[in-house]
Amino acid sequence: MGDRETPQVLYEIRGPAAWLTLNRPERRNALGPEGVEELLGVLDRAAADPAVRVVVLTGAGDRAFCAGGDLGGVSPADGRVAEHERRARFAALLTAMADHPTPIVARVNGVALGGGFGLALGCDLVVASDAAQFGTPEVDVGLWPFIITAIIQRNLPRKLAVELMLTGRRLPAAEAERWGLVNRLVPPDALDGAVGELVETLAAKSPLVLRLGRQSFHRAQDMAFEDALAYLGAMLTITLESEDVAEGVSAFLQERPPEWKGR
Repeated sequence: MGDRETPQVLYEIRGPAAWLTLNRPERRNALGPEGVEELLGVLDRAAADPAVRVVVLTGAGDRAFCAGGDLGGVSPADGRVAEHERRARFAALLTAMADHPTPIVARVNGVALGGGFGLALGCDLVVASDAAQFGTPEVDVGLWPFIITAIIQRNLPRKLAVELMLTGRRLPAAEAERWGLVNRLVPPDALDGAVGELVETLAAKSPLVLRLGRQSFHRAQDMAFEDALAYLGAMLTITLESEDVAEGVSAFLQERPPEWKGR
């Protein structure tokens, strides 16, 4: 069965989580135009399902989370403008991840390079195998990680970001954890257990508060300080009007688990 017949992104519900699996292990889960569109589609699917409380993004196999863009899949047959617009869809993907209503957890099972590094950074939390590697090797083939520069700048210290992009050096998972790029670092055989624990923790929180909170986090980061304070103050007022806040406070006072309504 060829690539055209096999989904490049698998969608599976596991308890409260939607698992999105990049499904091209023979190409180290490289992401081409079709894969980007499929990933956008399953993100929308997860967002539309009220039973989905967390999204897990990972790669098939044990070698790669995502090795970046599929260089072999680039074709200018439809014209240069159309090709530019296709490349811009990856930027739309990063925006869709930031705007998603649920937390997104990266399960990094191998290399996360180039665009794959950008995908991992675009997730809220990263659980990685201690055999994983991160980096931007584009410079080694005469390219530059232009689009993911925006998300690299928001996650890495300036000198480290420039070093990785200038040299193509790969970060071992342990170093990535020291720089704060990885939340949980575990042996490969403990990866699913660590992801499962994180999913359970997130799924136990108010889905409304997680949605409003991560939305505020992303929107406030580029605002001027006074504008951010005003915006965040307004978001606090909105959240305090929700049923979930009233339920959370009542449950705390009554020493019982809260029953979230998501409203």
